[in-house]
Amino acid sequence: MTAATRAFPAFVLAASVVALGGALLSQYWGGLAPCELCLLQRWPWGVAIVISFVATMVASRPALPWVALLLAFVFVVSSGLAFYHVGVEQHWFAGPAACSGAATAADTLEALKAQILRQQPVRCDELAWSLAGISLAGWNLLASLIMIGCCLAAFLQSRKPLERAGLRRGTA
Repeated sequence: MTAATRAFPAFVLAASVVALGGALLSQYWGGLAPCELCLLQRWPWGVAIVISFVATMVASRPALPWVALLLAFVFVVSSGLAFYHVGVEQHWFAGPAACSGAATAADTLEALKAQILRQQPVRCDELAWSLAGISLAGWNLLASLIMIGCCLAAFLQSRKPLERAGLRRGTA
């Protein structure tokens, strides 16, 4: 595989490590506890790391368009999760019952105990941190949308040389 073929998966690998690493640093170094939806949003970035790492090591030029489409799909999922989380934070959507919404009154001590045990320590519908008025879920949405664009651009770019080569072969 040429250096040009490795460049795109290496870029996705680096961007995914930065995104997931930033989330982990904010949790373990910055003390920002993640909610249930924050933890769920980390999975696509981890999947992108694995796919792009494997593609960087073993993929071939003909496989690059499929890798780009697969990664685009991963980032579409990431965008969907991030959009849902932003919607929960903005109260556009109802969030998971375990980490959002008002608590209901318990009739018995056992019901109160069960309610307390189900409650997550961090609420999904409250902003824990923001930069320029945008929450981490909003920044994740923006990063995921940018990565979709990069993956689709890489897909289209990787298809062009193959099509041109096919046209040359057909005319010769």
